[in-house]
Amino acid sequence: MAELDQVQKAYTTILEHVIETGRAPHHTELAQFLGTTPDDAKELQASAAAAAAGCWISSDTDYIQSWAPFSNIPTQYLISVDGIQKWYGQ
Repeated sequence: MAELDQVQKAYTTILEHVIETGRAPHHTELAQFLGTTPDDAKELQASAAAAAAGCWISSDTDYIQSWAPFSNIPTQYLISVDGIQKWYGQ
């Protein structure tokens, strides 16, 4: 099992990436941000999603589907800040 501080860092990194770019990173990108291997990042991503409410990975892929309060897939819930819309809500 991944160390709690690594899981927390993965969670925070994913959330910050969504806020900055409007989309969740793939675990291969997450690996670069965390300075780890893609396989380790995939495990950290899964652990972070399992530990948090409203965060999940698509069951058929390695892609983050939702990272609360954001959706990584388009929904009818548009989120705008200062007139910029680049996020979707759950």
